Amino acid sequence: MSDAMDTQGVTSSDVGEVELLWVEGAREVRQPLTSVRTVAFEDVAPVRDFPSYRGQRHFPGLYWSATMGRHVGFESWLERDHAMLLDFDPLVVGFASQPFWLRWRRDGSPGGARSHAPDYFARATDGSGLVVDCRPVDRVDARSAESFATMRRACEQVGWSYRLVGYLDGARVTNLRWLAGYRHPRFGEPSSLAAAVAAAFAVPAPLTGQAATVGDPIAVLPVVFHLLWAGRLTADLSMPLSDRTLVRRSGRP
Repeated sequence: MSDAMDTQGVTSSDVGEVELLWVEGAREVRQPLTSVRTVAFEDVAPVRDFPSYRGQRHFPGLYWSATMGRHVGFESWLERDHAMLLDFDPLVVGFASQPFWLRWRRDGSPGGARSHAPDYFARATDGSGLVVDCRPVDRVDARSAESFATMRRACEQVGWSYRLVGYLDGARVTNLRWLAGYRHPRFGEPSSLAAAVAAAFAVPAPLTGQAATVGDPIAVLPVVFHLLWAGRLTADLSMPLSDRTLVRRSGRP
């Protein structure tokens, strides 16, 4: 995942008791940090709502994940972009938004209880966990820096990875937004056309010209974009997609 920011240099106050709270059905579960290694946080419900109201600064909504075939909430367009990136990542098998509350108390500080809900929890193909917080580096103040540093330390204790991420590269995120419009499985149908498109790009070839050799570009290009999203085709997404972008078959099924 790109645009990860290092929080190793961020210091937090000494942390005492740490626990996680999450939702299972209609029940709130509260467990110490040491007891949550096996919890499937990629499948839990959000611990808080995604309100929408007139004049708000952020833009919440629901992102439909092709990986899981269900919606995942987001509280800003930045979070939406990172949900999209998780969905695009072939190593991610599932993810959930606002998966739990991390609660802790500063040692020796009465009334110093703090809580933080990370933006995403993702599960990788190897079973490992990843916690993601989305915040532009210029918006990390002292309070949020403590939360992120505490979250990182909690993840290290559990054995999860942790990433604090900001804005994605402009060309890459623009390309992913475009391809995400073709992420639904219906764009890969019929399977015979998808197979023909994959075969046509057995060697690198310009996107539009090679698509036209398979059939009417109006019918073929959506399949090309779907296969790029699904990873069956590949291209350099660090540059804007164009008619001349070289596309090739990836070898993934």
